[in-house]
Amino acid sequence: MTYRPICDVWILARSKVPFYGAYPAGFLHRARALLGVSLEDPVLHVCAGRIRDYPYAGLGPNDRTLDIDAKTKPDFLQDARSSYPIVEPPWAAVLADPPYTSEDSVNYGDYPLPSANIILERAFEAVRKGGRVGLLHYVWPQPPRGRDIREVAVIAVGTGRNNRARWFTVWEER
Repeated sequence: MTYRPICDVWILARSKVPFYGAYPAGFLHRARALLGVSLEDPVLHVCAGRIRDYPYAGLGPNDRTLDIDAKTKPDFLQDARSSYPIVEPPWAAVLADPPYTSEDSVNYGDYPLPSANIILERAFEAVRKGGRVGLLHYVWPQPPRGRDIREVAVIAVGTGRNNRARWFTVWEER
């Protein structure tokens, strides 16, 4: 019997950004590596919050942000449930960190909660062929039906005891 796991566990420090739901310390450069992109490749950060305040490596000079909250000053101010902007060439990767539950979403304002499945579907509309999509969420999403999409990685992300763990899933369309 052979076993090839597509999973891992990352135990990271709590966020150092004073913004509810910010990435754990050390997350972004690890996520970027699994997305298979260089620091120069354009990545669209969906529901990005205050990612520009993230004090660690991983945010590239050609990355852009999409968020519904104008206070976060995103490059693209829009609802993550809508089709995402596509640049020439399309995004090398999309990395999304939406609110996980309706209870979490109240910390961001009175905005509709996007489902993990819709986020994943919209991301594949914007990523170039062979590009990857990463999603940090409580839910392990279902990829869009009718497309040849495979899971590249499934990682549990925790920030210590008495904290909820999240899934970081990475997907690729063949």
